[in-house]
Amino acid sequence: MRRHPWLFSGAVRRVEGNPQEGDLVDVVAADGRWLAVGHYQSDSIICKVLSFDTQQVDETFYRERLQSAIAYRERMGFFDAEETNVFRLVHAEGDFMPGLVCDWYNGVLVMQAHSVGMHRLFPMFTQLFVDLLGRHGIKSVFDKSSSTVPGGCEDGYVWGAEPDEWEICEHGNRLLINFFEGQKTGFFVDQRENRHLVETLSAGRRVLNCFGYTGGFSLGALRGGADYVETVDISKKAIELCNRNVLLNFGEGAPHKGVVADVLKYLDEVDNQFDIIILDPPAFAKNHRSLQQGLKGYRNINQKAMEKIQPGGLLLTFSCSQAVSRDDFQTMCFTAAANAHRQVRIVRQLPHAMDHPVSIYHPEGEYLKGLLLEIE
Repeated sequence: MRRHPWLFSGAVRRVEGNPQEGDLVDVVAADGRWLAVGHYQSDSIICKVLSFDTQQVDETFYRERLQSAIAYRERMGFFDAEETNVFRLVHAEGDFMPGLVCDWYNGVLVMQAHSVGMHRLFPMFTQLFVDLLGRHGIKSVFDKSSSTVPGGCEDGYVWGAEPDEWEICEHGNRLLINFFEGQKTGFFVDQRENRHLVETLSAGRRVLNCFGYTGGFSLGALRGGADYVETVDISKKAIELCNRNVLLNFGEGAPHKGVVADVLKYLDEVDNQFDIIILDPPAFAKNHRSLQQGLKGYRNINQKAMEKIQPGGLLLTFSCSQAVSRDDFQTMCFTAAANAHRQVRIVRQLPHAMDHPVSIYHPEGEYLKGLLLEIE
């Protein structure tokens, strides 16, 4: 009755018939009332609900849901932005399509399934998107589900042109994307507005971008006039692509250095020379069972950054762990600040951008937590 799109196995008295992974199933109350329809999963989340209304879940149903997601992005102006051509087009539960994520990369649509039920529908979705996005110049559709679908599958193009590498633009910065090798759908689309914020804060400052991946935050800092930027990531391939992105935008003489290193060890060794530090690590807490260990990891890197940053410096710190609540994250930062013996101001909350809407019935969809902190 709360319209939450996840049904947990512990709430189910019995399963009738023999549903297979990804099958459509009805959810019925103990007194026989029909409640919902969704995709069956052999998991703790036994059903991801598609509809609480008595309607046929068919091609027309999915067309209307996808059209609604596209129309929202059109109303928000994402297709018309002059300096940005990458954004999230379908945000799973936030667009009432649990198990489906789709990102738009300058004409390439990347689909990623987080359930077998959604992945089965990719042939249909491909044709629907080709039809619905024709006026926006769709060029290719890419399936990026090998790491997210139970049982696995192969990543690859399923429609249109098949470039090995693709160029996008975000707030005027050009970036090269490799859909086969990239993280998530190829890029961390959710941090777009926070990268733009870094641009507005970086003039005349020295910036350290930790877990920097292919350099999105670093490009923002350089475009904003930073005196010097370092990008640190443990992946050699990521740093190589980061260096290419810097070269593409700012040429050979850019005040930038890419460093292949473990961030925790690097923060131990780095001198107190940075005015802005960005911490955007991978999810340390994948689920609630690993929450305490994950919070410890976040605390360690934040404490080190607070200890090393220049007085008056700015720390942008994030968690993309769904299991970590906003209160958990802020309490962790409090503990890190106390351990570092620094005075700390919260300047701003840093959520994901407007192309990542959150269903009011599914607060877990607000997975990205971030804080802009000033360290005295």
